[in-house]
Amino acid sequence: MSDILETIVARDPNEKEFHQAVQEVLETVQPVLDRNPEYRRSAVIERITEPERVILFRVPWVDDQGQVQVNRGFRIQMNSAIGPYKGGLRFHPSVNLSILKFLAFEQVFKNALTTLAMGGGKGGSDFDPKGKSDNEVMQFCQSFMSELCRHIGPDTDIPAGDIGVGAREIGYLFGMYKKLTNEFTGVLTGKSLGWGGSLIRPEATGYGCVYFASEMLATKNDNLEGKTCLVSGSGNVAQYTVEKIIELGGKVVTLSDSSGCIYDEEGIDKDKLSFVMRLKNLRRGRISEYIDKYSEAVYTEADSTLDYNPLWSYKADCAFPSATQNEINGKDAQNLVNNGVQLVAEGANMPSTPEAIDIYLDNKLLYAPGKAANAGGVAVSGLEMAQNSMRLNWPREEVDNRLKIIMKSIHQSCIDAATDYGQQGNYVAGANIAGFVKVVNAMLDQGLV
Repeated sequence: MSDILETIVARDPNEKEFHQAVQEVLETVQPVLDRNPEYRRSAVIERITEPERVILFRVPWVDDQGQVQVNRGFRIQMNSAIGPYKGGLRFHPSVNLSILKFLAFEQVFKNALTTLAMGGGKGGSDFDPKGKSDNEVMQFCQSFMSELCRHIGPDTDIPAGDIGVGAREIGYLFGMYKKLTNEFTGVLTGKSLGWGGSLIRPEATGYGCVYFASEMLATKNDNLEGKTCLVSGSGNVAQYTVEKIIELGGKVVTLSDSSGCIYDEEGIDKDKLSFVMRLKNLRRGRISEYIDKYSEAVYTEADSTLDYNPLWSYKADCAFPSATQNEINGKDAQNLVNNGVQLVAEGANMPSTPEAIDIYLDNKLLYAPGKAANAGGVAVSGLEMAQNSMRLNWPREEVDNRLKIIMKSIHQSCIDAATDYGQQGNYVAGANIAGFVKVVNAMLDQGLV
């Protein structure tokens, strides 16, 4: 397997995030390849690690001062063996080919775990919506979609939101797609309820992550009642992770954004969470403003010179990294272990470095990788697609119940796959193996394409 990784690294030497994602999967599916020699003969690893299609395009737009700006647009269509490409769009200055390939690669296995017929893809731009006016965001989205529309469709590729792409951006993107194609179809998910969106979709990633954590705790005859929890981020995923933890009797004491983190020893209750939602969703403010209203909390400014994140240094029982990739390094992971954390459930995509994951596993933490724990978001996107196809909306209770069933099924798939290959209790191996086998078998059924 090392020779395959070496070839990938040599071919694209600067794509370190993609290399990291591939290495994690290759290390855990080795027993599958040993048991199934036909996989090697068919070069499934070489095929599954190469995108079916990479689309790169320029996005020119005009800002409020009349100045022409140019950004890059991307869409990675990674694998369509089990369904049309499905995965979010990310608008952030850090966006590049490596990050999007890693996200698309992870998305393939995540989508396979949901039990729904969805392939994997990802896209976005290095455009930064932060600080832009609504008009500037609209100008950019319309230009972005004028090219992207050539490559997507309800039976081809169905993008959704991600970092920097919320309801506002989805609305502008959908409006332009509709104008250009003269079709009202379910080509984007995360739409507003009034025109094709699904109930529970905004909550789905956070809720699903907590449902998965609850399933893990249940294997130890335990639950979230009375547990102290660390949550990073303060966007959509973090907000609804906090909401569900509160509902299940847990106490959340941290939140963060790129400026720093807050620690509230008394716990973030429903009223405090409501304040955070207004702050981040309506005012687009910074988490530092939390202490202006709740002076008992402590704010720690982000410091890039530190080799650890202070947020992961507080005593707690559970951790829910919900911000971005590689936010927990080895030192952070050791701090979590030293401070009593027994469970880590990833709401973000690949938030833990390989060194951090090794520490989790060596210390026998209940650890749920993002491709399993945060699959609730894309699962409800799949349910939104189904509702769009039927031209109806399911009630909140039905969508939430389907989400619970899907997360329970993902958990069981991870348990079963890990056990089948002698890795009992290893959710990393279980998630990778279960998703890998499903996608690879579909690829082999469809021939060399």
